[in-house]
Amino acid sequence: MSAGRFYVYVSEHASKQISVLQLDPDSGALTPIQQISATGKVMPMAISPDRRFLYAALRNQPWSFATFAIDGSSGRLTHLGNTLAHESMVNIVTDRTGRFMIAANNPKREQRTGILTVFAIGPQGFVQEGCDMVRTPPKLHSVIPDPTNRFIFGASCDGDAIVRHRFDAVTGALDLEPLSPIMVEPGRGPRHLRFHPSGRFLYVVNEYDASVCAFRYHPQSGMLSEIQIADAKPDGFEPVDQHSKAGAGGSDLHCTPDGKWLYVSVRGSLTIAAFRVDPATGRLTNAGHFPAPADPRGFAIDPFGRFLLAAGDVSGNLVVYRIDGASGALDQLAEYSVGDGPNWVECVRLP
Repeated sequence: MSAGRFYVYVSEHASKQISVLQLDPDSGALTPIQQISATGKVMPMAISPDRRFLYAALRNQPWSFATFAIDGSSGRLTHLGNTLAHESMVNIVTDRTGRFMIAANNPKREQRTGILTVFAIGPQGFVQEGCDMVRTPPKLHSVIPDPTNRFIFGASCDGDAIVRHRFDAVTGALDLEPLSPIMVEPGRGPRHLRFHPSGRFLYVVNEYDASVCAFRYHPQSGMLSEIQIADAKPDGFEPVDQHSKAGAGGSDLHCTPDGKWLYVSVRGSLTIAAFRVDPATGRLTNAGHFPAPADPRGFAIDPFGRFLLAAGDVSGNLVVYRIDGASGALDQLAEYSVGDGPNWVECVRLP
């Protein structure tokens, strides 16, 4: 039997709630634990590095963060309160220390800009009001700190750019003069970013053509060197219109903890692509495409890398797959009904 207890958190924007389930780390079975109101259109979530708090962005006015305490013995959530934010947040993440919250803002009324914001997190776990803010190219869709916590990266979907800012992990300040952005081919639409567990590579899924850009990372300068562009769409799939719901819809991506496999969800084809990662070069080799629930906006991999859990934003279910460690294949084990509009999934191990 595996040590520790594993819990899965699913935000459900249409139901305005978060579902909590316990994951059996050997069988992959899920047991519902709790459904808790989020008081608004809850979407992206983040877990504090010490796993004591869960943060959720509410994407309705008043824009805000909801802070929840995680019970270490049961995984249950207690709502501690909400904090006003600057704008609608499409992605949130803490820095590596857990002292700052970083958010990607995509203001609908200002189509020519995105906004990157940093909020302090107080000693009791609350996100503090007031933030450091910089403008970015349009439709900033995600943000991530680098492994050294010295740089913040963001994916600008409509700017076809990966933005880079120096970050002061002591004060939480962003350098107002951004480093030169890393440009991708026009029309691809960078959406989500993930560092490889080794910290040597960065992978970016592109929304409009469901491609994946692989980069080698240079931590001293924060520079990226392109390695490869891989296609996450299955053979024969042709998007009707890349900028509509009939488009390719590259959505989310995650690596297994051992770094051997990268998975990418594609909303247009309702599939999850598996890629083998070359540990020396970071290059990707396609390892198959697997059916996903409609539509696979977000998913997570458990901390041992045994299971992948994909949310069906339209179907309203959570699907559990076993990951074949030798081939990368996904074997569907079960599906579970959750609230309406499940779109973000977090999986944590508690002692």
